[in-house]
Amino acid sequence: MPYHQTSLSFRKESVTAKFIAPSGDPVERVIEIRIHPITGRRSRVTFSRAHENEPGTATMPAPPPDADDPSNCPFCKPWVNTKTPQLHPDISLDGHLVQGKSILFPNLFPYGAYSAVSLFDDAHFVEIGTASLSSYTDSFLNCAHYLSHVLSHDPEAIHMAITQNHLPSAGGSLLHPHLQVHADRFPSNHHRSLREKAHDHFQRTGSPIFSDYLRHEKEEGSRHIGKTGPWEWLAAFSPEGFFEIWGILPGCFSIRHMRDADWRQLARGVLNTQKFYRSLCRNGYNLGILFVEDQRDSLELRVVILVRSNYAAWVRNDHTGYEVMLGDMATFTAPEKTAEWARPFWKPSS
Repeated sequence: MPYHQTSLSFRKESVTAKFIAPSGDPVERVIEIRIHPITGRRSRVTFSRAHENEPGTATMPAPPPDADDPSNCPFCKPWVNTKTPQLHPDISLDGHLVQGKSILFPNLFPYGAYSAVSLFDDAHFVEIGTASLSSYTDSFLNCAHYLSHVLSHDPEAIHMAITQNHLPSAGGSLLHPHLQVHADRFPSNHHRSLREKAHDHFQRTGSPIFSDYLRHEKEEGSRHIGKTGPWEWLAAFSPEGFFEIWGILPGCFSIRHMRDADWRQLARGVLNTQKFYRSLCRNGYNLGILFVEDQRDSLELRVVILVRSNYAAWVRNDHTGYEVMLGDMATFTAPEKTAEWARPFWKPSS
């Protein structure tokens, strides 16, 4: 079956490192270099490191030391009502937004003009892959309601994001499960780049960039994982993190067009991904949804999820001098293998 013709380029090349092993035998190691079809950034798959016995990943690490002690957690009840800030009246007359068990309030340490935190439920610590579907759905809906309030107050704050840092290894400062939600007039680097790429692609082809990406990947097949409702899930062709998985909502360009059911199916896919990560004995991860609410109808909704180094003693970080100083992400597992391992978690029984 021929691939759909698209201006997106899915390129990969290989280089070979040759050396003499300590045993005296000649050795060749293949490194695959992939070029991101959307950003043009390079990443590398260093296959030879895939079989390393990395400390702390043979079994699921133990919970963090204070997982059972909510006494100093400002997000736990009853302290959440007295130790967290209140929304400004310009955004909402309710100090906190409540959706089911989710409570949303301003971020005490904001990253932009509109920065908030959306809690899942009353639990102080929830291990990866064990949250309830309703708790995630309520938290996402709370984020959407907050961003709707922001747009009503400041229509120019169109650069928006929903993110998550699970455990300190992923940048999380508090164990209590929560999402971060952001909106600003000033775009982040990724907002700016994605907006430009999506607009240019649409002007050239008349087709949204993520729909074209998805169409190619579904026809090629080796990285497509499955669906949750209208969301399509796949392993990133050129990963910029370990076991990077994307969810794409084709044809949807604004959170204002999302139904409650769409948020629920997003939550289902996120939990499937977490369960997959848990099967790999990984306990930390990041999530991000970036969107631009400008009515230009070119940038569809996409969530990016990637695993991080385990939060455990003596586990090495997933970013080395190569990533930080050279700028190419180096992972150890082919995206096609990531998709193969992840597909069972998208079966109806999962």
